[in-house]
Amino acid sequence: MLKRAAATTAALAGALVLAPAAHADGGGSGVGTPGCKGATMFVKVCAEETVSTPPSGGGHGAKATSAGTSGSGSKPHCEYTKLDPPPPPENLAWDGKTPKDGSVYQVNCADTGRVGVVFVPNGMAGPAAPAIDPEVVARRAVDSMKLVGPKVASPRAAGKYVVGMPMWMWVTRSTSSYGPASATATAGGVTVTATAKVAAIRWDMGDGTIVTCNGPGTPYSADRGKALSPDCGHRYERSAADQPDGRYKGTATATWTVTWTAPALGDGGEFTETRQTAFTAAVGEVQVLN
Repeated sequence: MLKRAAATTAALAGALVLAPAAHADGGGSGVGTPGCKGATMFVKVCAEETVSTPPSGGGHGAKATSAGTSGSGSKPHCEYTKLDPPPPPENLAWDGKTPKDGSVYQVNCADTGRVGVVFVPNGMAGPAAPAIDPEVVARRAVDSMKLVGPKVASPRAAGKYVVGMPMWMWVTRSTSSYGPASATATAGGVTVTATAKVAAIRWDMGDGTIVTCNGPGTPYSADRGKALSPDCGHRYERSAADQPDGRYKGTATATWTVTWTAPALGDGGEFTETRQTAFTAAVGEVQVLN
């Protein structure tokens, strides 16, 4: 099971201080796809969206077997490096197992920069040793959600706004524009479920002001009069008369927090996505008649 944070750090630290194995002839004993070179203390298994088949009986490595989902010219998504010699029995990387049960591999996923360790039982393939970074699969799940930018309800394109008057900004919530949205994706034998929801919206008001709101905003109603928005507002201090078409041009950028889990791997994580919507606001001075 892929360990994170302190467990990962401890496992790698314990493993990497071991004395290096003797050099193999030709500069190492790496096997796998082209571009995956051997090292003095590791035996490496590389894969391109493949299922890596560890050797049974604790041998020194095996070539990754193709899952038929990527071209031969692409770079490996994740590299599995068998720790040789293995970490000591008390190391967290063993996850309660022993060398008789299998081997410990370091996992390095170049696509996302994630590094961890995984225990692979003897003869076990597939989910126990994924050849594609689960976070990459999570991003595919997010792609299938078809997330869009905020649905800006205010300011309205047809609205007329007055200098110095409070403006209330808010968005209309939907699954695709605000969340939560969930989807599952599978690739290279790895199944991941991801859930996305908006954490904050950054409003660029077009007059040089940035307003960040941690919610969708509160809809304005006439009984609020000239009150300020309780959670997402702005006040234009000058007319848009000198702007193209007499309008301020702004954007609302939503930051989505995505949490994902790969239950079969005991793995999970979090990353962010952004989606943006443009808006305009016609702002003018109040005309006083004598």
